[in-house]
Amino acid sequence: MRKRQTKKYTIGSLLLLLAFFFYYNYFKPVPEKTVPERPAKERAVKVKKPKASKKNLRYLTVFEGKVIGIKDGDTFEVLVDSLPEKVRLAEIDCPEKSQPFGKNARQYASDLCFGKMVMVTSSGKRDRYNRVVGTIVTNDGTNVNEELVKAGFAWHYRQYSKNKELDRIEETARHSKLGLWADKDPMAPWEWRKSRRNKTR
Repeated sequence: MRKRQTKKYTIGSLLLLLAFFFYYNYFKPVPEKTVPERPAKERAVKVKKPKASKKNLRYLTVFEGKVIGIKDGDTFEVLVDSLPEKVRLAEIDCPEKSQPFGKNARQYASDLCFGKMVMVTSSGKRDRYNRVVGTIVTNDGTNVNEELVKAGFAWHYRQYSKNKELDRIEETARHSKLGLWADKDPMAPWEWRKSRRNKTR
């Protein structure tokens, strides 16, 4: 008798538990989803900093910048107001890169001013390649145009310059046989370019 009663109680307890479980799950209140309120968009007034443009830099005459590139002995890239500007050294002409001493001229120019802050003085004119044509002077007072001629890595470009000082500097380099003047018959870069053009015709 006791075993039967225990079984009845056990089965009854299980039935009660199951009934309670189904009842609780069926009638359990579902909480409403709360959508977080989006904060109102603040209308922030952004003040735009005026940026320099190539148009604004079109007629540069005197400006300061950092030399970030040496294209060849007489063509540099100067960073001006976060914009790169190509500068062609005025009054001088260095050997082209494929000419004798062309690479030497480029390396010497790099040693003089690469990575340095410089002052560029120009008439505001540009050449046909849209380069500013001017004189570059480093912060320590080194005139890059003159130094290249002095070291024998550039000609005085007399076709576009009447600078007597550059005449004197070139003559001194010639007599001392510095740089390209060590060759018996160095070819001027403008003559070299002309000969190249004639060959391609």
